[in-house]
Amino acid sequence: MNLLKLAKPLHEEVETKTVTMKFKFLSLIVALITATGLTTNAQKASAIIKAGLNLANVSVNKDGDVDDSKTLTSFHVGLTGDIALTSFLSFQPGILFTGKGAKTEVGNSSDATYYKAVSNPYYIEVPVNVVFKVPMSKEAKFFVGAGPYLGIGVAGKNKVEGKYLGVAFDSESDIDFSNDDPTTLNFEEGAGFGIMRRFDYGLNGIAGLEGKSMLFSVNYGLGLAKLQSGTDNSADNANKHRVLSFTLGFKL
Repeated sequence: MNLLKLAKPLHEEVETKTVTMKFKFLSLIVALITATGLTTNAQKASAIIKAGLNLANVSVNKDGDVDDSKTLTSFHVGLTGDIALTSFLSFQPGILFTGKGAKTEVGNSSDATYYKAVSNPYYIEVPVNVVFKVPMSKEAKFFVGAGPYLGIGVAGKNKVEGKYLGVAFDSESDIDFSNDDPTTLNFEEGAGFGIMRRFDYGLNGIAGLEGKSMLFSVNYGLGLAKLQSGTDNSADNANKHRVLSFTLGFKL
């Protein structure tokens, strides 16, 4: 009997169970913290249903600029909590389904050689913002805030079309995400050529106006994680998400 052949599947099974336990443990901690915060501030807490427009792009140079890429129009929808810490300060955790990505285009459609690509990944995103509110009237408030976010890629499409020496081509495929375990900070499982990094994280800046039952806000998401799997996030600021969002919210 070959013990090595038996040991490998056993090791893979143990590793899979370990990763699953890590995710369950982290989920339990998040749930307990959220429940504690909501219970403590139940009389001061509310929820906001949100939806809106995303103008998504991807940085293309080491400084994090997006001058040479095209904006992709997408959307977001989700739920945000609003927990009052003081009369002017709120804690706002949330969960969103949000689209990101960018367009790349070389040449014109009338040229003999023309190339156009669209990458549109979708994420389940968890922003956690601290928001300052300034009264403008009895019902209206101006607010501004910031905080981190964490996203996990769940779906998306890559589309390519164009012509090469007059011969047209086009293709469409699902985005392939890496099977990364976020608890292993120095290693990305499932990395490879043409595979997108599963986890995105970064910083949010938000500002807007809030009324008695509605709000309007503008949000900017500054991604800090490379899109390509297996790449070094700290090498430069190229190939990271940049998303400008316009949101309409309704208080529950």
